[in-house]
Amino acid sequence: QVHMVESGGGLVQAGDSLRLSCTASGGSPSAYAMAWFRQAPGKEREFVSAINYSGHITKYSDSVKGRFTISRDTSTNTVYLQMNNLKPEDTAVYYCAADLTFTTEPPLYEYWGRGTQVTVSS
Repeated sequence: QVHMVESGGGLVQAGDSLRLSCTASGGSPSAYAMAWFRQAPGKEREFVSAINYSGHITKYSDSVKGRFTISRDTSTNTVYLQMNNLKPEDTAVYYCAADLTFTTEPPLYEYWGRGTQVTVSS
């Protein structure tokens, strides 16, 4: 069982930056791909970014490509999401997820955090 805890959300203005963190514990988190998803009110959960177990392969949604950067520290089993030039449409609850499979599909991720709120005002 892998336990995921996110942090770093908050209220910012458009154009600002935030860095989200997610630390995994239990099981073998270093073997897992990790990803960020987000869900805005009334919308489905959507893929944001993913990173493979080694940190050498990353994926981004088109909506965040060039603005967000995912990274991981394998020594602490922590994944980061650096979010720059935030826009009001980035407002959502951001969830961290982990799975042995490196994928962009939410249903395929086995372990999830509880989420952290990111609110971007215009």
